[in-house]
Amino acid sequence: MKLAVVSLGALVCLYMTLRRSVHLFQLESYQFPGYKRAVKTHQKGFFAPKTLFPMAVFAILAAFAPYFSPLAAAFFVLLNPKQKMKKPLVFTPRVRRLCAVSVILTAAVCAPFALLGVWALGIAAAAAVILTPYLLIAWGRVCAPMEKAISQGYINDARRILRDHTNLKVVGITGSFGKTSTKYFLYDLLSQKYNVYMTPGNFNTTLGVTRAVREGLLPQHEIFLCEMGARHVGDIKEICELAQPDIAVITSVGKQHLETFGSLERVLSTKLELHDAVKDCGSTFVNVDSAPLRDALPKLEGDIITCGAGGGYYASGITADKNGLRFTIHTPEGDSQEFSTRLLGDANVQNLTLAIACTHRLGVSLRQMVPAVRALKSVPHRLELKNAGDMTLIDDAYNSNPEGAKMALDALALFAPCRVLVTPGLVELGASQQEENRALGEYAAGCCDLAIIVGAINRDELARGLRSGGMTDSQIITAKTIEEALRQLPAGGKTVLLLNDLPDNYL
Repeated sequence: MKLAVVSLGALVCLYMTLRRSVHLFQLESYQFPGYKRAVKTHQKGFFAPKTLFPMAVFAILAAFAPYFSPLAAAFFVLLNPKQKMKKPLVFTPRVRRLCAVSVILTAAVCAPFALLGVWALGIAAAAAVILTPYLLIAWGRVCAPMEKAISQGYINDARRILRDHTNLKVVGITGSFGKTSTKYFLYDLLSQKYNVYMTPGNFNTTLGVTRAVREGLLPQHEIFLCEMGARHVGDIKEICELAQPDIAVITSVGKQHLETFGSLERVLSTKLELHDAVKDCGSTFVNVDSAPLRDALPKLEGDIITCGAGGGYYASGITADKNGLRFTIHTPEGDSQEFSTRLLGDANVQNLTLAIACTHRLGVSLRQMVPAVRALKSVPHRLELKNAGDMTLIDDAYNSNPEGAKMALDALALFAPCRVLVTPGLVELGASQQEENRALGEYAAGCCDLAIIVGAINRDELARGLRSGGMTDSQIITAKTIEEALRQLPAGGKTVLLLNDLPDNYL
């Protein structure tokens, strides 16, 4: 009976810690390197007194008063309640399997200690609860072969669906930034003539594309817009092996995910995996305003359609203000058409040039696209303009790269004071992260009147850059969360740029 009481209390504590650990694992897309970094970021929280003290009490009670050990477990739960997260844990089948395996294997590790007595079980259980973030790495590796087999079954099913869809044209879209916006623009423009399906939201991994195909692709669809994301070399190639794209759209190559790629050259080679998949059978649309892509052009074979300054499709007469953009698109054949849109930022001119070029090559005239471009809405969290009382919000929460960040700041600069920047800075930039955030701060100083730095991860470098750019300490505010930052906004009319909203695994 004593063993059962102690085991029950330990199980409750294990659940609380396991839930938090699995959540971080899910936020890192079940990738072990990212999860290890997230655990290191949250190490102080995992080993805080609110964790260690109640578990020490639990071990002591298990040894001397086992029937009271559930009180220590209740104390642990009280001090470590379920936290409100920006992106809550989703109890997918994979999460449920991982939790079940983790509980079973943790119990198996602790069970032999029960042979020594209830006191030994209490100590082992308390240690297991405290070390759960690290034990999950081992349990996750145990589950890996099973998860790989299950995932492969889903991938094979998606591959069959695509193979059977003989009249489908697949457009692959990738880039360090701009791929989601370009995908949405393509959807609206191509829908004037075709029945179009696109990967929803951020479904841009192999399993995300697999799920999109299995759950949403229908026989009547004529074009499939497949967004392809990557954090490692080979990720795009893997998605291409599944989707078999006919057309490639490459929006940009920049310093995003340098932590996992290691170098800009490896980012470039990964994005060009999409071109490699279509070069013998289709066309590749390349944004030559992105310097690495422009420099790579001489090495590319096949049908290359350049978009941007000096390209076959290019924009001229660009005017921008807080109400949107006006520009003229020119084609390789010498045709031109003026467009207007409510969208903000030079980045959207680049994205729209790619989308217009691709749509034009698929049989929609420039003139037909004019109303559709005018009606385009901001893509959620990507230079999305929102009005809230005396505040105009430029929501660029998904912007996490140096080039896109500068374009967002240029958009903020178009507005009248008071202009406020709210940002935690940029992450996953490897060894250049400090330098890039310092440069971001210096550039931002010329575009805003007040800067609120969120969190501690880039606080010092951002502040150093802001001061170097000419801002005073009174113009630089710090906050722990986005919510706290918004509470510190000045009264009266203001324009606020929310630049990058880091998920919980970074804060």
